[in-house]
Amino acid sequence: MLVVELDRITEGMIDLVGGKAVGLGGVIAAGERVPPGFCVTTEAHRSGTLPTDEVTAAYEALGGGRVAVRSSATAEDLPDASFAGQQDTYLDVEGVDDLLTAVRRCWDSLWTDRAVAYRRDRGIDDDAAHMAVVVQRMVEPRAAGVLFTANPVTGTRGETVVDAVPGLGAAVVDGTVRPDHYVVAADGAVEGPDEGCLSPGEVEALHAAGDRLGTYFGSPQDVEWALDRDGTPWILQSRAITTLFPLPPRHDDGPRAYFEGGHMQGMLRPFTPMGMSALKAVAAAWFDSVGADVDPDGEGGMAVAVGGRFYLDLTPFLRNRWIRDSLPDAMTLYGPRASAAVRHLLEDPRFAPRSGGRIDPRRVAGVAVRVLPLTRGLVAQGMAALADPDDARRRMLRAGESMRQQASRAPERVVTARDRLEYATAVQSHALTEGLTRMMGPLYVGLLSARAPELLLRGIAEPGEVAAVLGGMPHNVTTEMDLALWRLAVGAREHREVLQGTPPEELADRYRAGTLPDIGLGGFLERYGHRGAAEIDAGVPRWSEDPAPLFAVIANYLRVTDPDQAPDRRFARAAAEAERVRGVLVRRALATRPVRARLADFFFGRARALAGLREYPKFAWLYSIAETRRQLLLVGEQMAGEGRIGLPDDIMFLTLAEARALVGGTDQRALVAERRAEYLRERRRRRVPPLLLSDGTDVETALPALPAGTDGELVGVPASSGTATGRARVVHDPAGASLEPGEILVAQTTDPGWTPLFMTAGGLVVETGSTMAHGPTVAREYGIPAVICVPGVTELLRDGQMITIDGGAGTIRLEAEEDPRDPEETRAP
Repeated sequence: MLVVELDRITEGMIDLVGGKAVGLGGVIAAGERVPPGFCVTTEAHRSGTLPTDEVTAAYEALGGGRVAVRSSATAEDLPDASFAGQQDTYLDVEGVDDLLTAVRRCWDSLWTDRAVAYRRDRGIDDDAAHMAVVVQRMVEPRAAGVLFTANPVTGTRGETVVDAVPGLGAAVVDGTVRPDHYVVAADGAVEGPDEGCLSPGEVEALHAAGDRLGTYFGSPQDVEWALDRDGTPWILQSRAITTLFPLPPRHDDGPRAYFEGGHMQGMLRPFTPMGMSALKAVAAAWFDSVGADVDPDGEGGMAVAVGGRFYLDLTPFLRNRWIRDSLPDAMTLYGPRASAAVRHLLEDPRFAPRSGGRIDPRRVAGVAVRVLPLTRGLVAQGMAALADPDDARRRMLRAGESMRQQASRAPERVVTARDRLEYATAVQSHALTEGLTRMMGPLYVGLLSARAPELLLRGIAEPGEVAAVLGGMPHNVTTEMDLALWRLAVGAREHREVLQGTPPEELADRYRAGTLPDIGLGGFLERYGHRGAAEIDAGVPRWSEDPAPLFAVIANYLRVTDPDQAPDRRFARAAAEAERVRGVLVRRALATRPVRARLADFFFGRARALAGLREYPKFAWLYSIAETRRQLLLVGEQMAGEGRIGLPDDIMFLTLAEARALVGGTDQRALVAERRAEYLRERRRRRVPPLLLSDGTDVETALPALPAGTDGELVGVPASSGTATGRARVVHDPAGASLEPGEILVAQTTDPGWTPLFMTAGGLVVETGSTMAHGPTVAREYGIPAVICVPGVTELLRDGQMITIDGGAGTIRLEAEEDPRDPEETRAP
């Protein structure tokens, strides 16, 4: 079939007519008014021969005259890829010859640089893309434009946005004019210009059409429309809005507000379904240990998964009259935008205080009975750590070693797939409820000791001085890991040519095959191979499975030629500077506040002895996460062998409940394919709402912009003092990332899998986080400046741009750069 009328197109014909034509077929089926037309199908494009006779006959059946000719590729107007503006449209085409030329140009636009780049960015195979072309009678519009059935900026569902201009709507799409902007709230209230090009009735008619289309297609729609000279609305296109963040689970108790908690662990990428399910099961086991009943497979409770991210429900706190006013100050830890967003919600009547429900005293008493021994144990641990921090540290290390041994010894009874599946969660629950509780007391003492000097030396210490004493912190297992990798790289310098000249993936293959020179990586992986990027997600590979990221880091380390910039020397300098500033502060305080001075010195000592252990409980927990993954992959291998999934790691795209069904005989291949596609789509998402409402509203986007710094500086939160000037290196994934010595690492967030990059970085800038989060803490220990909570900085800064960051002031200055070309070349002719 080379040509087909639009009203004969059905949903299953996308391979024949492309996404735009299928959308128009749906609009017609929904009963909306669509200009008549036809589609030149992909069969013609595949053959490369334009069906001149068929196109001419279809054009004449329309009555000739002026038509619109628009691309309709098979990879266009999809639920996760709109291809908006990537391929060509021609308006006011008249006559057979011009029509045939326009069709050929639409074919050619499949291979423009922008269309090819768009496909590759979304993992769409060029060979799978084919072009159909839609031809429709032109509408003579009095006004035209676009409407969105959900607010594309804030994400608010139920809020319709209409942009309109007189005449053709192309001016809205290409941005050449400023359109009249109308917003229709969920209750029907309209905001817009009084003297715009649309009447209130026309806005309402468009809003109603959008509602019908959203209902018909089952998702929010991006709609192009036109009003003819009689005021009749015509729908020219309808496609899914592909940029909206997913909605939280439905809740019957009015609107809810959710705080994204993953960034506290440097985790803005989505969890795999299994990783999220396993984490929720472990959390449920912990709550059960203190007498609280939580359903790990349910969507209610304080923690929910949205778009594969981990969100905490803030609603009970916002509605609690006793604590709500303290929330903005508590959120300053996560930056001024987070604090302002919470303050904004406190002014929202939907989150006004409510009377609490009745509390069951028996349940409270039961929880208290279970929690009290735990609390007493933590207090005893803390007091012992204050008295003898070295002994406390040794006890923590022994507990961690016990967790490693426990995770590496699966009981003999774990044989069947069902046994392995149950053990996969049990091993983590044991680590959390038995192992980590023995570590918390010394850890809390270390963190409180690091905080105490800031209070004791208020009015005595200058900004940044107390933080400097916390630099070069010993006993941090992540720092020790990074330095161990540096020593490995130093020992591998004789193999510099192969390590720097071979792609990391190929080096990993050669390492696994045993054909790579022995550089000592095996010993490193024996100690640290259970780690990796996004390491708290059991669904992602460990370094022991895929060491390619480590080879990329080693190549970076081999670029360090200045001995003074060697990471071990930088760390040693940070430690020496910490002790120097400590001495200065104590002597300064002794002159006027001797008691405070001695207390501050005491807590400085305890902080340096214990605060570096903040990474260790998680490090030890990761042993059980790695074992969870190993057991799940063994189950996946068996299930793949039986044909219920395609690959062993397909099991990571199921929840625990779905994996149990898989083991019970359910074929899960279709569900896995859907989940894997959804996961990859979310991996590409650049912005994750820090504060999300149940109607999809990204609260921060509704706030006014924060004031900019002087001379256009970007302003964030100071997190590690010092200044650095270097080229910004914007990194979205540490795997394979290259960072030249002295460059400024710019990322959305970081976790321990990123920290090997810190050792050659001149500084760190991240979009999210808190001053106590992993990235800034490690930056302080390495003595490099860090600025955090800079919204959208990975988009605002150009990769390779020269910048200066001030980690004490929290600013980023864009540096002017001289044109690198010869002056003669830049002169005007």
